[in-house]
Amino acid sequence: MKVAIYPGSFDPITNGHLDVLKRSLEVFDKVIVLVAVNPDKHSRFSPDDRVAMIKEATQDLDNVEVDYSTGLTVEYAKKHNVKHLIRGLRAVTDFEYEFQLAVANEFADKDIDMIFFMSHGETNFITSSMIMELYKNGVDVSTLVPNSVLKRLK
Repeated sequence: MKVAIYPGSFDPITNGHLDVLKRSLEVFDKVIVLVAVNPDKHSRFSPDDRVAMIKEATQDLDNVEVDYSTGLTVEYAKKHNVKHLIRGLRAVTDFEYEFQLAVANEFADKDIDMIFFMSHGETNFITSSMIMELYKNGVDVSTLVPNSVLKRLK
């Protein structure tokens, strides 16, 4: 069985994240969506809330597991015997960050392989931070996030 981990803060999960997840399920038999918890970073939603939103948003997708971790993703991958990490790319700025992350992950574990999915045009501008900024300013974000997020925003 080919398994991959799709790590991220998912604060909150967006339809862009879901697009990458659905496409990765065409390549992998199972994908673990991993909420990466950084205790030094201020999050809008708790890890439990983020896990709950993702579980609700993915309840109709087969072979998706949702978990969270406070440690390095590569350590989580080793513990679960997973060799592939899924990442989404929206723009050149994403590539620079993801390239650095891929090199760091390879340094930490030579067996880890990063798999990148390019965002589709209609989702490539969506970021979790942008969702929150738009929402705080009264913009309808219902087409950009799953219902599980909309419920918690309200």
